[in-house]
Parts: sequence; structure tokens; C-alpha cells
Amino acid sequence: MRMSGSLLKCCSLLHSVCTLMVLLCLAQVVSGAESVSANFVAQEQARQGERMYREGILPSGKPVQAFVRSDLAVQGTSFSCVSCHLRSGLGSVEGGVITPPTNGAKLFQPLQTLYRNTVQNPKYFPAPPRRPAYTDDALAKVINEGIDPTGRVLNDVMPRYLLDGGDMAQLIGYLKKLSAELSPGVTESNIHFATVISADVPPGDREAMLAPLRNFIAIKNNNVASFKRPSGARSHLMAENMMAASRDLVHQTLSLAVWELKGPPETWRSQLEKYNSTEPAFALIGGITSGEWGPIHAFTEEYKIPCLFPNTDFPVLSTTDWYTLYMSKGYYQEGEAAARYLNNNRETTADAAIVQIVRDSREGRALATGFQNTWSSLEHQQPVTITLKAGEEINSEMVRKNTVNGKPAVILLWDGPEVMAGLEHLISAGNGKGIVIVSAGYLGKGIWSLKEQLRDRTYITYPYRFPKAPLTYKPSNMAMGLRYFSPDATKIENQTYSVIEVLSMALMDMRGNYYRDNFLDVIGMIMDQEVPLFERLSFGPGQRYASKGCYIVQLSKDAKPELIKKSDWVIH
Repeated sequence: MRMSGSLLKCCSLLHSVCTLMVLLCLAQVVSGAESVSANFVAQEQARQGERMYREGILPSGKPVQAFVRSDLAVQGTSFSCVSCHLRSGLGSVEGGVITPPTNGAKLFQPLQTLYRNTVQNPKYFPAPPRRPAYTDDALAKVINEGIDPTGRVLNDVMPRYLLDGGDMAQLIGYLKKLSAELSPGVTESNIHFATVISADVPPGDREAMLAPLRNFIAIKNNNVASFKRPSGARSHLMAENMMAASRDLVHQTLSLAVWELKGPPETWRSQLEKYNSTEPAFALIGGITSGEWGPIHAFTEEYKIPCLFPNTDFPVLSTTDWYTLYMSKGYYQEGEAAARYLNNNRETTADAAIVQIVRDSREGRALATGFQNTWSSLEHQQPVTITLKAGEEINSEMVRKNTVNGKPAVILLWDGPEVMAGLEHLISAGNGKGIVIVSAGYLGKGIWSLKEQLRDRTYITYPYRFPKAPLTYKPSNMAMGLRYFSPDATKIENQTYSVIEVLSMALMDMRGNYYRDNFLDVIGMIMDQEVPLFERLSFGPGQRYASKGCYIVQLSKDAKPELIKKSDWVIH
């Protein structure tokens, strides 16, 4: 059967159209594959550049080779870029040496002045000379040879890194994107923060944290508003003089959102992601939950959002995570201090003579883990551990059954206030010189009910500032005017005031460089802070727990007992 000419033409045209569509589809697939491939390559190059910057490791997996002081060979793993230029690339000042910024927003712009009016003593803190903007070639030269675009030879503390063309290109590519754009949550006139609260937190605890934060932000924003009025011109000038290095902050308002989490912790991630996508926060400040902080910690790590001092006694313990700063290690830290105290008092540290009685609770397990991990790291055998189930009472018989001679030299009693009733039986179960160690954090106000005849045999881990210790606290410029540290303030209020103090100092020290990693970098360089709740808050680059110690104390035998120090501040 023959087709007509017109039908043949139609079929031919249809075939051509189909062929063209197939080719177009194939082209899109190929283009899409090339795009995915190019994106993967770009991500991998960025990752390798980041690894060279932070760890001093080449894409080959070998350490970067370098020289210091002209001829001393060193490895980049010991002299990585991040150790001086910091994670944000904004640089640092230490030992009279200013390490200038190496981030994308600074490197490729001419350097006019650095730190503006902050260099008060040029003899000890000389400002680096002006220079033109870096090019790729100029940057490669300063990394390889230590010679900047003006021909100036850099200080010998700057290593000369031996990088080939490909590795150098990846490192420079990373530096171009490092802190190149202000972080989410920042506009020309506002810095947006958030705080996280789980719905089951009691109203009183919720308000104890939110009220100081809102008060601080209200004071800051009212000052900004007053500067815009004619009558506020003098105050505006005074504020600029007080914060000479951070004059832009005088005009910045602050805002705070409450990210309330409902339901079980396994649903929190999706809620946090929704909050963050709707209204991104520059950082999370404070925060409180009735349970674990772990889900929020994991979220901040993945999304690279700083979190400053959440109210929790159960922090995530990590040596590698970066984005959450905790007040302390919580209950774990008290167990840790007990181990170090016993290790330093060798008369009582025979391994076989230590028994650990642990209530099967979050608090008890954290205390026990802190002791066990530290005790093991000090090369001791693990103690005998007796676990108390919910409602189970302590008695001397359980100690006799679980020890060699039934008379341990040390009993670690990790239980709450209800344990006081059975403490007398435990002490009588020990040998004539045996002691019991309990936790002030777990016992709370229960420590004051300790019977007088038991006080010389009972030792207490005490992770707070010693009562009646003189306090010379002076709030920062931004924190002035707040009702700071009332004698009647709760633990949550005191912790929140510490958040405010560190936050205000960090904002001033950032000098307008509102990058999330810089926020954490400048906190790491803050001087030790004196606060009422803890002995002190001490900081350092990469440190994630600010209060690092604990006292070992006893109660005096007075009718109104006082604490007696049995140790110095035991540092972890």
C-alpha cells in the first residue's frame, strides 16, 4: 500500500521533530550531568582548600611542607593557617604581632588601616603598612616566599609554604570565599538572634532566661533610637568614642526570636530547619530545654550556626565540634574533678578501695561517666560500680557484697537529695578513715541538711564560685544599665547575664565583621571573665567549655554551716 506524497512529508517531518526532541533531551541530560560534575569538582576543591587552611594537609593526604625563620623545616599540620589567621580568616593579635586578615572580603581590597583606633600603643602593637589589593599571583608569592605586593618581607613568624600550582590554586580559591559575605541574620541596620526553648520548660524558668535577654536588647535598641533625635547627638558622640573600633555597632539594632520546640526531641530537627529557613538567625543565644541539648547541638553543627551558652547540665562532649559554646561540662565535670582530686591524694587512691554508687538517672550517669573516663585516663583501674534503680534505697549491705573486705576507703555517691537519709549507713560501712564524695549539683540545697557528725567524712564536688568570695565585676560598655547579678538571682538568670556580657563584648570586638566563625573566633580571644555563678569563665581558641574547674569542699560544724575548701580550683 502506497502513502501519498503529503502523508510521506508529514511522517518525515514528524520523524525529524522526534529526533530533534531526543537530541535536545540528550543534550539536557549531558548538560545536567556536566553541571552536577562541575559542582562536585568545585565542592571538592573547596573542601581540599579548607583542609589545607585548617589542618595543613595537602589534597594528596600528606602534610604541607613549610619553613620558618628562613631555614627551619616544619610541617603545615603544626603551623596551619588557622592557628594565626583563625577560622574566619580575620586574623589575631598576640605577643605584639598582628596577624592580618586573609579572608576574601579583605585580601582582594587595598589595606588602608587596620583596627582603626584600637592600636593604642604602636610600640608594642604596630599597625601593618598599607598595601594594594592582592592578585592571585601576589597571593601565591606571599604564601610561598613571604613577600607582600609592596615587596615587603613579612615577619619570620609567618611560615613559607611549599605549594605547587594546583594546590596553591585550591587554597587561593578557598580564601576567596572565606568570610567573603556577611552571614545570614545580618542586615545593614540589624543583627538577628534566636533562642531555643522547648515547650515543656516551666514558665518561671522560661521567663528567667527571656527577661534579661529582652531587657538587654531593649536597652541597646532604645539607645540607637535616641541617637537619631537631636537631643541624642551628644550621647551618640560619647557612644562612638566608647566603641571607637566598632562605631557601626552604635547604629545596629538587635532582634530576638524565640524558637519554641514542641513534641518529642526526634521531631525538633524539622522544626529548627523551618525556623531557620523562614527567618535565619546570626546566632543562637542562651536557650533552655527540659531534656537533652543534643538535637539542637547537632543542628547547629550541620548548619554552622553559633550557639552561645545554652542552659543545660548535659552538654554534648566533643573535641572536634565547633559551633556550640557551653558554660561547663555540667555533671560530667564534677565526676571529673572527683577523679583528679583522688588522684592527687594518693593515700586514698588504692583502686580496689573505691566504690561508685550511681542512681540510674541522667545526672547519676553523667557524674559516673566523668569519673570513670578521667580515672581511666590517669591509668587507674575502674572502681566497683553499683547501680541504683528508681526507688531503690541505699544500704550498707550492698557495699559489703560488692567489695573485697566490705570496707572501701572511698564511696562515690552519685544520687540526689533523697540519698541523705541513707548516708549515715554508708559511712558506717566504710573503714575507720573512709570518706564519701557527693555532688553539689545533684544534691542542690540538700547539701545543707548533712548531719553534723557526718561532715568530717563527707566531701562535696562544688562547681560554682565560692560563696562570699569578693567580686570585682565590671560590665562592658554595652551591658551597662542592666540589673546584673542580684543576690537573689536564680542559676538560670545568672547564666543568662553571663551570656549577655560575653555577647556584648564579642559584638564590639567583631568590628563590623559579622561572620559567624568570626563571632566564635573573637569569643575565643576574650580575657577570662569574673562572674558570680562560676569561679571564672576562661576562653581560648577552639575551647568549648568556659568554666573549667570545680572545688572539693566540706561543711563546717557550725549551726549555720559554711563551705570549707579542701582543694584549689580543680582544673579539667
